[in-house]
Amino acid sequence: MAQLKSDLLRGTLDMLVLQVLSTGPCHGYAIGQQLQELTHGELSIEQGSLYPALYRLEKASLLDSHWSRNPESNRRTRIYSLTAAGRRRLSRDVNGWLAFVHTISRVVPSK
Repeated sequence: MAQLKSDLLRGTLDMLVLQVLSTGPCHGYAIGQQLQELTHGELSIEQGSLYPALYRLEKASLLDSHWSRNPESNRRTRIYSLTAAGRRRLSRDVNGWLAFVHTISRVVPSK
């Protein structure tokens, strides 16, 4: 199956990032890796899209972050976690997405 086009992601990246972080804190690279794994390689988020989304979500108080030292590489990494406002936003976005998919499925038949 062809990789999903980036234009299909427009408007959903924030929700996807929040969803990954709902399972626990992690660093940016791991968020991208988890999205790729969960979608069996169909979804690959470029760093040029992921990191601006993380900064935007943090600025909107939907994420917190702190620096941590990776014990394996001894490098500093920024760890992101969901705030209470982020959890509320995720719930709202997921409900909206499910309603959207349900509505569109009335027009576009599934295979």
